[in-house]
Amino acid sequence: MSPRTSRPARAGQYLALLCYLVFLAFPFLWLISTAFKPARELGSLHPTWIPDSPTLENFRQAFDEQPLLRAAGNSLTVALSAALIAVVIATPMAYVMARQRSRLATAATGWVVVSQAFPFVLVIIPLFLVLKNLHLINSLLGLIMVYVVWSLPFALWMLVGYVRAVPAELEEAAAVDGAGRLRTLVSVTAPLLAPGIVATAMFAFITAWNEFFFALVLLKSPEKQTLPVILTHFLGAEGVADLGPLAAAAFLATIPSLVIFAIIQRRITGGMLAGAVKS
Repeated sequence: MSPRTSRPARAGQYLALLCYLVFLAFPFLWLISTAFKPARELGSLHPTWIPDSPTLENFRQAFDEQPLLRAAGNSLTVALSAALIAVVIATPMAYVMARQRSRLATAATGWVVVSQAFPFVLVIIPLFLVLKNLHLINSLLGLIMVYVVWSLPFALWMLVGYVRAVPAELEEAAAVDGAGRLRTLVSVTAPLLAPGIVATAMFAFITAWNEFFFALVLLKSPEKQTLPVILTHFLGAEGVADLGPLAAAAFLATIPSLVIFAIIQRRITGGMLAGAVKS
């Protein structure tokens, strides 16, 4: 491809990427704008991007009307616990599936992918009955178990790919140097899997943090409800939304995911095999 034809193509790619970023950012930017608008501007027939009179009144009303801090604490407890447990279980399973190339491992990987296509409503009734027999309905522990089971297939699928990206020759070299199996896994393989483990934990956390359906069905007590469920309380009896406080609460609900991603993005994008060359 000549420079003359490659430059327009590259410009077109950048333009398409810019349009895609604008498409993704529009709802979030409009949410921030709505959160800081007074009631007078929210009811205006000519909405604006930037509020004419920014206010924090919507945030004050949101905290006064609903127990956002308690709900955020419940969501944080559930999401962190589910992410950690899912990663701890999925990591050794992924290693075995990646290193043991067999029909059983291939079938297991295929089942993991297929299981992600099951809709929530298909499993909610048997899941509810199982948790009822275990006396875990209306319990954060029961919700954590549900999130672990639901996120485990995706976490396993992600980690299998990361394990396969680690050359088996590195483990063989460590074995030649006299390292045992456990020491090889801890000293050689585990550090190289760190970016994958962090990325998998982040996705499991975000999935649990944003999940609504299971939390709505399984949690009945107001003091145990998570943040996505509490957000629905800003809807009136006739389905009319209290738009300002709802936007303020929804904006606050997105902050943890953004902060976590900002903190660990370098580890996610870092090279998995940096410094893995055996001298």
